[in-house]
Formats: sequence, C-alpha cells, structure tokens
Amino acid sequence: MAGTVVSVRYASLDDLDAVAPLFDAYRVFYELPSDLTLARNYLAERLAKLQSVLLLAEIDAQAAGFIQLYPGFCSLAAAPFWTLYDLFVAETARGHGIARLLMEKARQHGEATGAVRIDLSTAHSNTTAQALYESLGYEMDQTYRYYSLPLTR
Repeated sequence: MAGTVVSVRYASLDDLDAVAPLFDAYRVFYELPSDLTLARNYLAERLAKLQSVLLLAEIDAQAAGFIQLYPGFCSLAAAPFWTLYDLFVAETARGHGIARLLMEKARQHGEATGAVRIDLSTAHSNTTAQALYESLGYEMDQTYRYYSLPLTR
C-alpha cells in the first residue's frame, strides 16, 4: 500500500452512502440476505439517535472498513463500557492492517470517554479475528457464561 493514504475517523450521517455497502457486506458475511436499504436505514437510525459510534477506515478517501460501538454500563464497576459489535473490512482491503487500525481507534475512543473496557464476541470458528483480538490485549472471559433470550418482534 505504498503511496496510499489510510485513515480512520468518526463517521456521520453524511457518510451513509459510503458505509452502508460495507455494513450490507458485513451482514452478507454472516449469511443474511443483502439488503442495502435496510443497512442504510439501520445505520441512519443509530447515528441520528446517537445510539452508536461508527468508525470508518478509508484508503485514499474510499471506504475500506468500519467498526460500530454501542454504549453500555457496568453496575459492578459503576462505570461505562463499550460493546464492539461490528467489525468489517472490505475484501479488497484485507491484509493491510485496516482492522488493527480500527481496533486502535476504538481503544482510543474508549479511553477518551472514560470507559472501563471494550467487550466483544466472535464466532468460535473465527480464529483470524481471535488472533487479532488477543494480539491487542483482549482477554477471553473465563468467569461468566453469556446467555441470550430471543424475542419475537
């Protein structure tokens, strides 16, 4: 990537046309049907309601990847934390450290907002992501077992 300009910044509603195709591709990666309208509307609502933080990676001003963080609160620590729920790098941009740059920006955001931690989860089979997270100091939880209750909408 010599001669290219790589940057990571906060995305806004003005970036929806650039980020929505990445978010759609992220959902397709998890075997959901492509739906660009749904992707765009979902991100627009999160950003408009200040319900998430979206970090955008660009290569030569072209969208290359993103992270979406959701705020949370830890009763035991009596402090805020962030959940890193979405991380995606376009196939053409993989292998160039974009995910690592996004993760670093997420860490900086967490520290700047006074969070006590960043939580994330990944598939048991996603060893590539696990290696990245562990190389950045993320630790697998050995204390708590997480459960989920599906609700009908």
